[in-house]
Amino acid sequence: MINTAANPVVRVQNVSKQFVNGPLALDDVTFDMPSGQLLCLIGLSGSGKSTLLRHLNGLHHPTGGGVRVMGVDVVNAKRAELRELRREVGFVFQQFGLVGRLSCLENVLSGALGRLKVPRFGVLSYNKGLRRQALDHLDRVGLADRAFQRADTLSGGQMQRVAIARTLMQEPKLLLADEPVASLDPESSAQIMDLLFRIVIEEQLSVICTLHQVELAMGWANRIIALRDGRAVLDRAVADLDHHEVMEVYRRVTPETATPDAPKRRVAAGTRR
Repeated sequence: MINTAANPVVRVQNVSKQFVNGPLALDDVTFDMPSGQLLCLIGLSGSGKSTLLRHLNGLHHPTGGGVRVMGVDVVNAKRAELRELRREVGFVFQQFGLVGRLSCLENVLSGALGRLKVPRFGVLSYNKGLRRQALDHLDRVGLADRAFQRADTLSGGQMQRVAIARTLMQEPKLLLADEPVASLDPESSAQIMDLLFRIVIEEQLSVICTLHQVELAMGWANRIIALRDGRAVLDRAVADLDHHEVMEVYRRVTPETATPDAPKRRVAAGTRR
């Protein structure tokens, strides 16, 4: 991997994505992201946030443009290169992705499977060092006392914290979070965003998070990129923004988007991924 101290962790250059028989999901998006930043992607549903996120680990390939993550050309990477990259890119999902019948500890331990040569079944099949590491991650997210509790008995906020602990077990350099608080109450949402913020500070991890909640983005992100109809219409440090400017992104028609092809893109947005 290329040294990201001298190079951006993420480089997106003129990326467009046209789904077959579908909408133009991304339209000439360009940005660089340095290490140690919490970047929030915001915008209306269907604006292209999740689609963009999935280009960063090769789940989607662009119709045009380039994507480099930690020095790897994601678009042209071979299968083995993508596998190696994905070990270093953690993904936190809206629906948590835990195995409900397993304990919290075993769910967290599963985050280490990409580093192991053979599958593991049951907590005791992992060595003592990994078990200690998993417990430490659970302690970090405030759930050490729930280590042996079934995951499906937890609240939504607790499940998401276990999911984050599992991702940390992966030892990623970049963490992608797709609407990680969408199904949570306001208090749990704030706790999850605070946890992500502390991870960036303590681990110098880079985090890209898609959000709908402007207040959370303004409260915890270092930087906001706003998408509308697949285009990046705002890219600024949070310190240079005010709430009114960000809320303008959510207006469906503004002078700069009232172009002849804008109505067509807005109709298509309802089917966008």
